Amino acid sequence: MADRAAVVSSFTLIKGTMIEETYEVFARWDFTVSKRENLGRLRDQNYIGAASGTWLRDVAKVLNRRYDPATRDRALVVLAKGGCPFEEWRPIALWHMTRDEFLLRDFLQGWLFSAYDDGAYRIRPDELDDYLRSVGERGGIVEHQWSDATRDRVAGGLLKAAANFGLLHGLVAKEFATYHLPERSFLYLLHAMRDTGLAPRKVITSPDWRMYLMRPPDVEHEILRLHQFHRLRYEVAGSIAELDLPRRTALEYAESMVA
Repeated sequence: MADRAAVVSSFTLIKGTMIEETYEVFARWDFTVSKRENLGRLRDQNYIGAASGTWLRDVAKVLNRRYDPATRDRALVVLAKGGCPFEEWRPIALWHMTRDEFLLRDFLQGWLFSAYDDGAYRIRPDELDDYLRSVGERGGIVEHQWSDATRDRVAGGLLKAAANFGLLHGLVAKEFATYHLPERSFLYLLHAMRDTGLAPRKVITSPDWRMYLMRPPDVEHEILRLHQFHRLRYEVAGSIAELDLPRRTALEYAESMVA
């Protein structure tokens, strides 16, 4: 799969998170055949009950672009196949999705978290206009020049995505929800961030936690709580921090979640 980490795709944002459809497709995924064959079976059988052939093709196209089940996103598929509760799986899916969705990642880490941190109460799509016009300044590579109508649809898509992941609620004008990251999802994310080579301090201060409306003190507080309950080991001595997690990798931890 080509690296699309900096690509800004209006298509995938407008089509939506497809989070329920993704869970169902991954629950039926067959690791013994290729991604092309798995998505071909989805189109042939329509086991997700898509209302139209066009929507079914869009689901397959977005999944093909967004995920790599054979390697990078294998743990996400393992969890769905193993029956991981959807409320635990959903925040893990957000982390995986944003490895390849620059705009959603940038929006959640930057604009939305800043609004939350500043005490904003209600958000409307038109407030995102300046943010979307400056996305290239933050390293985003826009695939196609956007019309005003497309920009409006992308703004709506970003807010809807945040709502799909439980961060916001409401219709057109959205409000921040009371969000809590499930314990096992939090532990998975610790494993996943460590897998990228981050040192313990860098894990705690990673901007990825902003996608879950968490500040570094919130992250460390949760780590300390889990340390007290022997879910992990966290030791701090001056500037040195040690973080020992239950499994060697995020994939191993995912496998243990559904064992």
